[in-house]
Amino acid sequence: MPHPRPTRTALALAAVALLASATAACGDAGGLRGAGATPTAVSPEKLWPDLPAASSPAFDIDEVNTEVVKGIAVPADDLHRVDPVEVVRREIAAHPGDYAGSEAPYRETADRIADCDESGPGRPPCPVLRPYYRDLTGDGRDELTLGFRQLPGDLTAVRVYTVDKHRLVQVMGWEDAVSAVELAGRSVIIRSPSEVAGYEYRLQWTWDQDQRAMLLTHDEMVRTQGRGGGRTRPPRSTSTSGASPSASVSGR
Repeated sequence: MPHPRPTRTALALAAVALLASATAACGDAGGLRGAGATPTAVSPEKLWPDLPAASSPAFDIDEVNTEVVKGIAVPADDLHRVDPVEVVRREIAAHPGDYAGSEAPYRETADRIADCDESGPGRPPCPVLRPYYRDLTGDGRDELTLGFRQLPGDLTAVRVYTVDKHRLVQVMGWEDAVSAVELAGRSVIIRSPSEVAGYEYRLQWTWDQDQRAMLLTHDEMVRTQGRGGGRTRPPRSTSTSGASPSASVSGR
């Protein structure tokens, strides 16, 4: 015997029940909720519109600073085969005013560089820190990020090297008191303590293909979870220094 066809009323009731069930399920999963009033967007206001525009920088902050490291070969253009300690030794030799003589500010760095070959129990640690390798230029080959302690004092020098025309080229340099150094994408990020409690300096260098160098793309003071303090960042230079512990050079 065939089943009786449902009446239009029955179908309508079933549809209402189904819709109510679906609505309840959506509500359980989280529906749209109001976020409150949205602040009105305010466009930037240009100050002193009649002020003549500057045509040249007032201060030289070495925006683009590259230097060929003389006397260092790069076998097969592979920076993994370059001795980081020898790279630092070349920099020390090229800047005797900073490292040579009793009045040189970083004379102890030069004195301790010999310990990099003989570090061990009872000997001062090598001022050259562990090297890091990452492709920062996007050419498929690793660059060398190198750090070494500027002694005596509480500074760390951070350098980035690449290979250009089979030569070792420094494409970034900075020295400062350093809280942390990070590699992110094609950028080097350096964090330094501030004398303002709860804040730190955050500087970021990013590879620029046109300039063939790491450019300082961000320079800001940011909030931290802890407390800042220790020292004020010196005027901009082409290197950064920091307070990271000395360590012997190790491999990748």
